[in-house]
Amino acid sequence: MRAPDRLSAPTVAAPASAGGAAPAAARKSDWQTLARLLPYLWDYRWRVGVALVFLVGAKAANVGVPLLLKRLVDALSIKPGDPQALLVVPVGLVVAYGLLRLSTTLFTELRELTFSKATQGTARTISLQVFRHLHALSLRFHLERQTGGMTRDIERGTRAVQSLISYSLYSIFPTLIEVALVLTLLAVKFDVWFAGITVLALAFYVTFTIGVTEWRTQFRQRMNEMDSTANSRAIDSLLNYETVKYFNNEDFEARRYDENLEKLRRAALKSQTTLSLLNTGQQLIIAVALVAMLWRATVGVAAGRLTLGDLVMINAFMIQLYIPLNFLGVIYRELKQSLTDLEKMFGLLEKHREVDDRPGAQPLQVREGRVRFEHVSFAYEPARPILHDVSFEIPPGKTVAVVGPSGAGKSTLARLLYRFYDITSGAITIDGQELRSVTQASLRAAIGIVPQDTVLFNDTVAYNIAYGRPGATQAEVEAAARAAHIHAFIAATPLGYATMVGERGLKLSGGEKQRVAIARTLLKNPPVLIFDEATSALDSANERAIQAELRRLSQGKTALVIAHRLSTVVDAHEIVVLEAGRVVERGPHAELLARGGRYAQMWRLQQSGQDGPAAAGAAPAAPALQSNPT
Repeated sequence: MRAPDRLSAPTVAAPASAGGAAPAAARKSDWQTLARLLPYLWDYRWRVGVALVFLVGAKAANVGVPLLLKRLVDALSIKPGDPQALLVVPVGLVVAYGLLRLSTTLFTELRELTFSKATQGTARTISLQVFRHLHALSLRFHLERQTGGMTRDIERGTRAVQSLISYSLYSIFPTLIEVALVLTLLAVKFDVWFAGITVLALAFYVTFTIGVTEWRTQFRQRMNEMDSTANSRAIDSLLNYETVKYFNNEDFEARRYDENLEKLRRAALKSQTTLSLLNTGQQLIIAVALVAMLWRATVGVAAGRLTLGDLVMINAFMIQLYIPLNFLGVIYRELKQSLTDLEKMFGLLEKHREVDDRPGAQPLQVREGRVRFEHVSFAYEPARPILHDVSFEIPPGKTVAVVGPSGAGKSTLARLLYRFYDITSGAITIDGQELRSVTQASLRAAIGIVPQDTVLFNDTVAYNIAYGRPGATQAEVEAAARAAHIHAFIAATPLGYATMVGERGLKLSGGEKQRVAIARTLLKNPPVLIFDEATSALDSANERAIQAELRRLSQGKTALVIAHRLSTVVDAHEIVVLEAGRVVERGPHAELLARGGRYAQMWRLQQSGQDGPAAAGAAPAAPALQSNPT
């Protein structure tokens, strides 16, 4: 029987050493991985016990089949003309033979039914834990991750849980029990040579299988690496579909993808070649052992030491024994791969939470909503500082705007307020509570944001708006949409609020997506608001309407407005001008214009329509005379 290689669902295998044996570190890691899995199974320990009882029953019935078959063959050696013996003895044995076969299947199915809940429950628990942990990791991790490769790791890890449990309980333990029973029967009922030949063949078989499997692991690993790379390339290309179309690079993307597919093909061919070598060697060992056993049994029958039933029983034992052993290579490889896959998924659980709640962190208590940045410095990387000693305050119920050229660190302030990152030095407080001393869940529940780049879920418009407050009624969703001036657009579509927005919201325009984001934040209705270029994708008419709604929304709330167009922030309580990560000016709009500094220069350039990249480095201009822009 040929052992399948399952090329359709490759999994990452553990690397083999140069000599072909698994390194000690890898073996230690395998045991550590198993040790991490056992606590999850402990919750189902009684099911494991019952399943093992059914397993032993199934194997006992399976071993009883050749014994009954021997008695059936020997019972057929009757004298001619004795119809009573022919009708009573063999018919009873035939019925018993059928019952044993049925018992084997029955016990096996009972075992699987009993243990399936443990298998599926364990896989579900681990997958959910990984999912929650990934959401708990910092923004830095998610900016650096490769989505395709990570999803493959989770998919393989979930499948590995099921494979490890299934192969262990359904293949390894049953085979060990059956081998022990068969060897005991052979040694007790016949001479020791039958057991000796079986043990010797098993030793050769296991040694050969493990050795070759370890050696060919490198080819499987290479194949899996190519599979993950090809998958990541494909997903990245599809996620950037519009960019591919903009630059007419369909052929370029196809060539990149095909390069990985070709590498995958070559690695798969090497894996298949080594699999054929493994299968051939296994069959050779089995064939030699069967010939030796049958020859010795045949000699015993000829000498009168054994009956024909004994010969049939020995042959049946060997067939029953070597059928599961024939899959030892597959089982061993799958176990190694499953351990490696599970280790990779457990590795995601071990990813360091760059931003974590302190022990004893308390929920944020928002009383007034006073936000303070006190001498805040921050760097994404040590060699690239972003903010330098930034200090300002947003009084309760007031709006403070932060303006400045691109790259000045404006959006970084929003990320720090949300605590996507921890500051390098200084402090950020809300009502005197330092952000690092409160729970992240309570902090983010108190803040609402309308981001510059709105990404929507591939679901309905209603779902994306209601995401601001899961459980909101349809009437509340529609009220938020009206406030964001998007209700009319939604109502005009054939499916209304059931309209699907597409992957990342690509079916909507930039302005429509931004209005959905505004509606989502309106529905959340938090005490602290962040508007990060909230109207950058809107036309002038809609921008004025949305600005009026945002001002209404901001009444009585603490609001941080990050803006590029200065005309949108002239009503702010205070305007903070940020440049190269430093506060260079601050004050109300009219006061900043009167100073004739950096803000006045930016205002003059924007009013004249000349704002551009060059403006960031231009010298300060004379103050503009306009103080009441429209």
